[in-house]
Order: sequence, then C-alpha cells, then structure tokens
Amino acid sequence: MTGAVRHVVLGVNDRRRSTVTEKAVLAGGCFWGMQDLFRRHPGVVSTRVGYTGGDVPNATYRNHGSHAEGIEIVFDPAQLTYRQILEFFFQIHDPTTRNRQGNDIGTSYRSAIFYTDDKQKQVAEQTIADVDASGKWPGKVVTEVTQAGDFWEAEPEHQDYLERIPNGYTCHYVRPEWQLGER
Repeated sequence: MTGAVRHVVLGVNDRRRSTVTEKAVLAGGCFWGMQDLFRRHPGVVSTRVGYTGGDVPNATYRNHGSHAEGIEIVFDPAQLTYRQILEFFFQIHDPTTRNRQGNDIGTSYRSAIFYTDDKQKQVAEQTIADVDASGKWPGKVVTEVTQAGDFWEAEPEHQDYLERIPNGYTCHYVRPEWQLGER
C-alpha cells in the first residue's frame, strides 16, 4: 500500500496544526464523492480511497469481493473531532438506504463506519442514535458499525478523482437539512 494523499487546506495556518493525527475509515457509496467533500473539510490532513470491510486480500476495483468502497481520513483532532467527522458523513450520504447510494447499488456501496478503537465505536453508536432520534433523516439509519480491518488502497485513477475530473460522477452533496443541532 502506498502513502496517503496530502491535501492543503487554503487559509489554514500549518503552525496551528498539531503533530497528532487520528484516522477515520468510512464507507458511504462511491468513494469519489466522499473523498471530494472530505478532502476540503477543515481539519482533514489527508484522504485516500480504497476497499475495506470484506474478504479479498489485495483488493482491486475489478476484484474487491465483499469489500465496500471506503475512504480513510487522517484528521487533526485539535481542529476536528471524530464526532464532527461522523456528523458530516451523515450529512453527505443517505445512511437510511441499505447497500445503495444514488444510482450505485450493491454491498460495495453500503454505509459503514469502521472504528479503530472502543472510543470510536462508542461515538459512532451515539451519533447514530442521535441521528435516528432527530427525525431529520428520511428513515432509520442502516449504517454498519464494524471494527476496522485491512484497507486496500484503490488504484491511482480513483484517488482524487473529482479533483481531476470536476464534472465526473458523484451522488454526494451536503444536505443542510440533515444536520444535528449543538450538543
């Protein structure tokens, strides 16, 4: 696997960025749109897309078995919390449709949170409960919460796809009405 793709957020003073980073691994449909929105989010240090949550070693686009298309997000916890990552995740995809986002259908496009430790698992479960309780989404959340495993980086043509092809396919967009209130 190769290293993470570096993103520079304009207007952010690098001296403010802490040396400590955390990682979030999510799946919510086609990874192109997820990466395009997350890479621009303040506090995100880097992103890469790939395949995770499945059974095929060395997964590729043509052979990823039961893996989901996922995104690995490296973020600065001094600027962005894991909870805020998840709230944005639930705002940019529909977590109430099982194995589907937009025109993409199948388990590759399922909604999933792959936690890296017990704290992330707890935050994920609480965020889902809050989303369900809010009544703002069109149905009950079907997002899987699963321990993170191997993350197989996708081929170079899939990395930063919408940055290179701005009018390319995406079914992800920010839904202002799908926002949790202040906690």
